[in-house]
Formats: sequence, structure tokens, C-alpha cells
Amino acid sequence: MESALDYHTARALLEWQIELGVTEAIGDAPVDRYALPDTAPKPKKPQAAAPAREKSTEADPVEVAQQAAKGAGSLAELRAVMEAFDLCDLKRGARQLVFADGNPEARVMIIGEAPGRDEDREGRPFVGRAGQLLDKMLAAIDLSRADTVYITNVLPWRPPQNRDPKPEEIGMMKPFLERHVALAKPDVLVLMGNISCQAVLGKRGITRLRGNWDQAMNLPVIPMFHPAYLLRQPQMKRQAWADLLELKAKLKGI
Repeated sequence: MESALDYHTARALLEWQIELGVTEAIGDAPVDRYALPDTAPKPKKPQAAAPAREKSTEADPVEVAQQAAKGAGSLAELRAVMEAFDLCDLKRGARQLVFADGNPEARVMIIGEAPGRDEDREGRPFVGRAGQLLDKMLAAIDLSRADTVYITNVLPWRPPQNRDPKPEEIGMMKPFLERHVALAKPDVLVLMGNISCQAVLGKRGITRLRGNWDQAMNLPVIPMFHPAYLLRQPQMKRQAWADLLELKAKLKGI
């Protein structure tokens, strides 16, 4: 469709608008400036910003663990609540939870540090070479995991690359460990390695602590070298034998 204006007429109209001061076209529809109000409307006051919502505080893992552990009335229930506990990042990288092994009614409860590769694969604490050495150590004083010993770890999940557990990981899982001990009701606790001493006694330095009786969780406690350490330092087996004899004598006296 051709325009109703020819070229010369359209040009003349544009030149006339330019003479009137028009510099640019800003709308498709014409605006009658004479019909506009004399005063511009007052700008609206900006609405007050809504108060920022307080950030939801994240749950304290230790408090959650304490409540969960407190509600466990049996070892089976404790295992179930530990399986359901999702606030420990170690769970995401482990194959499975390593809960315990041995006789839950045993007089001796051994607390190790954390699962390694073999434990993570089999779901039992103290397996592989370290576990074999532990079994030999126990047999030397007429004990066995099948009948007279109950075994667990401070942490139920394997740390990446078998690194040492972090303090926050130990603190997070300690309520479960305390409940584990309370439900098992052993006569004696054996702490194997620095991590278990840190968790139960709040102390480190296994070469200084080993063989010396202490008290924790209302029970007599004796720290010992971890079997994995003895595999690396076989010359320390003499001290480990002395600690085993201390344990044997203690059981006779209770």
C-alpha cells in the first residue's frame, strides 16, 4: 500500500517539525501536550523494604546426635539411628556403616579409631592384617571376639584415604559412642590408638598413656597401641604384651 503523502509533502512536514524544535520521535501515537496537567505528579515514596528474614539456623550436629542416641533403647535401635544420621560428611564417601563386632554381652569392650579399607568393605571393625594381629593378642590372654570381647570404633564410617578423623567429626559421633557403651555395659574399656583416647579421655599421646588405667564413662579404661601401629613398629610389641597382662589382671580382680 502506497503512502498518502508524496515525497515532497512528507519532507516539508518534517522540516516544519524540525523548525518547531522537534529533535527525535519517541512514540508511535501523538501526545497533546496542552492537555497535560500544569504540575508533574509527586513521585511516590518508595515502600519500606520488607524486613529481611532471619537465616534459618542450621541444626547443631552434636545436639541432633545426642537426641538420636538418647532415643535408642537397644543396640539394634542405636544402629538404626546411626544409619539414619546424615549430618556427618564421612557417610557420603563410605560404602557402609561399620557398627560393631564380637559379643555385645562381653566384659571387655574395645574402641578403635575409624574403619579402614578392609573394614569399609566388610562392614566389621578390625579386619585385615590389623584385625588378625588383634585376634592373636586377645588369644594370648584367653580372650576372643567371638565370646569375650566386643569391638567398635569412634567413627562408624571410613575417612577418605584413611586420614585421621577431624575434631568436629569425633565430637559429632561421640554421643553415639557413649550410648553404645551404656547399652553394651562392659566391665572394662580398651582404647586402641590416639583417636580413641582423644574421644573418650580427651587426651592424646598414646606412648605416654598406654598401660595406665584411667576412668571414663563410669568405667575403668586402659589405652593400648593400635594393632596397625604395631605392624609398623614391631619393636613396641613388648609394651603391648605388658598392657595385655594388665588387662588380664584387671579382669581377674573385678
